[in-house]
Amino acid sequence: LHILYVTSKLKNHLHWQLSSQFASEDVALITAGPHIKAVTNYKQVSRRLEEFDVEEKPSSVLEEKYSNLTIIHSAVKSLRTHTHCVETADGRVFGYEKLCICSGARPKLLTQENPHVLGIRDTDSAQEFQKRLSTAKRIVVVGNGGIALELVYEVRRCEVIWAVKDKAIGNTFFDAGAAQFLIPSLEGDKEQAAAPCKRQRFTTEEPAPDAAHTFTADEYSRGQNPGPVESGSALGPDWHRGIELQGAEQASRRVSVEYQCEVEHIFTSEEFLDSSKQTPKPDSGSWPVYVQLTNGETFGCDFVVSATGVVPNTEPFLHGNNFLLADDGGLQVDDHMMTSEPDVYAAGDVCSACWEHSPLWQQMGLWTQARQMGWYAGRCMAADVLSEPIDLDFCFELFSHVTKFFNYKVVLLGKFNAQGLGSNHELLVRCTKGQEYVKVVLSGGRMVGAVLIGETDLEETFENLILNQMDLTAYGEELLNPDIDIEDYFD
Repeated sequence: LHILYVTSKLKNHLHWQLSSQFASEDVALITAGPHIKAVTNYKQVSRRLEEFDVEEKPSSVLEEKYSNLTIIHSAVKSLRTHTHCVETADGRVFGYEKLCICSGARPKLLTQENPHVLGIRDTDSAQEFQKRLSTAKRIVVVGNGGIALELVYEVRRCEVIWAVKDKAIGNTFFDAGAAQFLIPSLEGDKEQAAAPCKRQRFTTEEPAPDAAHTFTADEYSRGQNPGPVESGSALGPDWHRGIELQGAEQASRRVSVEYQCEVEHIFTSEEFLDSSKQTPKPDSGSWPVYVQLTNGETFGCDFVVSATGVVPNTEPFLHGNNFLLADDGGLQVDDHMMTSEPDVYAAGDVCSACWEHSPLWQQMGLWTQARQMGWYAGRCMAADVLSEPIDLDFCFELFSHVTKFFNYKVVLLGKFNAQGLGSNHELLVRCTKGQEYVKVVLSGGRMVGAVLIGETDLEETFENLILNQMDLTAYGEELLNPDIDIEDYFD
């Protein structure tokens, strides 16, 4: 085989790049599942921002489109880079000239063997979650990333205990100010929008380690209260769209957030009854599983959702090879997406970008970057085969991501959380309660990052200001003055 690539989170653009550019060569795809994740409804929002849907399709659509592409349905058992061959779980061996590993990441489950703990990573696990939820009255969600944020907001008619290790929700994507803007969305009814306010610097009162927030459909209160490799491909953006996430309770929504805590122990019902030291919150009846948190609280529930992140899915490829790994366990790749092993490339969550990054870019485990890396890896492999030079793609110049949380459009640009800036930055914030949250990160008078929540229509203007690095010192707070049409001003 001329080019071989192994994947779970399939990058449709990588297939296109290789199969179309090498129409006379054999290109093969090894995948454990029968489906692919295809990018659809692609829309270029600005020079760097892009929106798209991810749909699951049968892998046969690729074979029908590219006559030189072969789909091999099997998991990978081992990789032998010194002989340039891959062995699959069904005993077949495939040689390659170039190999790209796109095996994604696997969930970091709280525990591997507990039937009451469910991780949500692929379509099968999402369907299992929907099935279990339909008869549940209370679940405990552990984690603070994208899956947890989406899940907690979408679940209806089931009490949710949300345990986060951070001081605010969505710590991966937001600061405490943005988190406070989103918190009221966990209530049933949106409050009337207030007039815009702006201030140059802000502080947010941090909850105590043992504090809890509780939200119901009609009230908001804050009080003090004493594995194995996954074969399925990762869920795409808006994975919950079209799935009814509804439990068996009467109340439409009840979410309680337990901050700055992690899971200390998970008990079965029998183990809990045998323990005399545990004191759960007052409950009606018993529960199949009990979760003890590090803040001293214990909750009974129908099941636990483990949404505590993922780790690079490198396990089948490491034994007997000399891959260099990054601190996060990902395969190190250079600015041509090449690993430390000859003729082996990697893209997406399985790899770590170890070239010198642009001051305005950082790697995150997101579908936008998976698509970009897959596209660029295909170009790099093609350039290498053809002995042609290739420059680092411009998509790595500025971090840009558009998504949706709590039914708000969310745009993240550059160093949106002042990553790596230390104290050498200032923030400008504009907030209209229930409508928009705008935060700008300035360093040396120049915009280096932004968070836009809601329909702000500022993404293209701010993207240009970040890329142009214009000195904005003279504008001060007026930069976010809602009475000034900033889009026209900097057009």
